[in-house]
Amino acid sequence: MKKIISVVLIFILFSACEIIKQVNQMANLANCDFRLKSIEQTLLAGIYIQHMQSFAELSFSDVVTITNAIANKTLPLEFILNIEVRNPNTSPAAMNKMEWILLIDDQELLRGFSYQRVEIPANGGIAIMPLKINMDLMQVLTGVSLQVIKNFGFDLAGNGNGPTRIKIKAKPTIMIGNHPLTYPGYITITPEFSS
Repeated sequence: MKKIISVVLIFILFSACEIIKQVNQMANLANCDFRLKSIEQTLLAGIYIQHMQSFAELSFSDVVTITNAIANKTLPLEFILNIEVRNPNTSPAAMNKMEWILLIDDQELLRGFSYQRVEIPANGGIAIMPLKINMDLMQVLTGVSLQVIKNFGFDLAGNGNGPTRIKIKAKPTIMIGNHPLTYPGYITITPEFSS
């Protein structure tokens, strides 16, 4: 009987320590610095446009592909937006999922979730959290001229693939035991480090 009680007490103690660790990771996350680091793997209607600056750089077959997409009233844009997280705390920070809102030129275009667990090492440690973004420009840019829509994918990243026109509003969540604990507000993430 004493052995069973000892095992139960050890389990309770371990569970309590794990919960305290998870609460500490969320508290540390609130002190982390975030920035939009880069955009990569940019595809417009399935055409890789990562290093192109304008529609004029497309090959003839790429122009045909994009023109056909537009004729079918669709223009899919896909890219990976890398968020860099820096932890100034003396212990790790973490999140289990993140609700996000994508803003371009301060206009909300898209909402989504990332279910990837991210752990940020202590003492200035850095972690990269990639967000895969998929949108149909014909739907999110309704009422805008066709020329603006065509150029939008090219204009998204500035020189060096930096996300110059993008902001993300993020609401991280961490699991405390079996219960989610969500950050009380949104963190605005821009190309410059901010907490």
